[in-house]
Amino acid sequence: MKILDMFLKYIKSTSTRYSLSVGGLMYLAYALAHDRWENTALIGVSGFIGFFMPLYAKYSNKIEVWAMFHTASVSAGRLIRFAAQYAFNLLAFGVILHGGGFDRPGMASVGGFVIAALVTTLASQGAQYLGLSLSNRGVGDPNRNVLVGLSANIIITSLATAGVPMFKEIFLLLGTGVGGLVFLVGLLSDLRGLFYPRGGIGVYFGTFNPFHVSHLKLVRTALEERRLERIIIHPTVVPKFYQRALARREVEVAGIERGMQVMKTTDNSDANVDYFPAGNRFYAPETRRTFIQLAIEEAGLSDKVTVAYYPEVYDRDGFYGVIGEIRRRNPGKAIHGLHGSDYGGMTVRGILDECGWIYPAPFLRRDNISATAIRDGANGMTSQIVAQITGQMTDAVSQVETEYGTYRNENGVLRHA
Repeated sequence: MKILDMFLKYIKSTSTRYSLSVGGLMYLAYALAHDRWENTALIGVSGFIGFFMPLYAKYSNKIEVWAMFHTASVSAGRLIRFAAQYAFNLLAFGVILHGGGFDRPGMASVGGFVIAALVTTLASQGAQYLGLSLSNRGVGDPNRNVLVGLSANIIITSLATAGVPMFKEIFLLLGTGVGGLVFLVGLLSDLRGLFYPRGGIGVYFGTFNPFHVSHLKLVRTALEERRLERIIIHPTVVPKFYQRALARREVEVAGIERGMQVMKTTDNSDANVDYFPAGNRFYAPETRRTFIQLAIEEAGLSDKVTVAYYPEVYDRDGFYGVIGEIRRRNPGKAIHGLHGSDYGGMTVRGILDECGWIYPAPFLRRDNISATAIRDGANGMTSQIVAQITGQMTDAVSQVETEYGTYRNENGVLRHA
């Protein structure tokens, strides 16, 4: 019964429906272009891709995250994701070609199935990157954007591999151009992380849920190694991903626990989406900001570190808008983007790369400090002042006492008394 419920939830998933539509489009496009309507290899591969693409996407994401975590390199993550997708496309194209589902002269006209798989993989990587980038900026929905990009890629590839004039050139140029651009952006980003100017302004974005000793270590390291004039830390308000999920009622706030909001998925949630990659408990934005401010003050870094908070800018334009605001306030200064190699840090790195010429300051996470463990009650991973406050919030006190002042605890939101 449990397996049946999981299957039904998978079928009802929005991403599964998107995937099935892509599989159906793949069959129609290739059957029409190659005149192979009854080919069992084409039908089988299209059906397999349509049904299992969400699982493939989920695990290819995990592979990319793993690579970036161990290298703090955008290029490494994209290369390993590309390699996995290229291997899959090679297998799919090989099965269809062997099963007679492709017009062999048409496939030969674009360099054979090995080259066709390479080019379509590059184009697919570019389509996914552009689709997610647009959604991050508030243009469209991420799943729909990626679906549109993949659908266009499928149609162009099907016509090109059938030898249709003009589409061969479009296929080769689009695949190598868009895909190559994605890898070039990543490579330039990695190079800027190695070759950077001294001085300028550092920016440090994240949830900081809560701010811990690894965050503090990265701040100290960046100040020393890059001789920065100042570092500006800005915590997320409500991440865009959760804003969308809350608006669609895919997740909801289930209550307050240990001073944190506890979120859970609803019946509207997508079975193929990992809604809580960094856990489902969150300190309120105002509380996280207070943690950072007090930890910086306790560390004696207040003269070098500013905790910024632009909720209106963030709500409107996310961290893209925050970067623009910081640039406006610091004209002509080199901007250095501090980040860890964990999932959240590398997500921020992607945003920084899309904001122009920013110098990444990556930090390989090797210290076993975990915000999840801290939220579970682990000791010794935060500054003393943060540990003092979280301890009192765990006891659900209405008033938090610290050497830096007294705060009201209003359902997990800290406010000056």
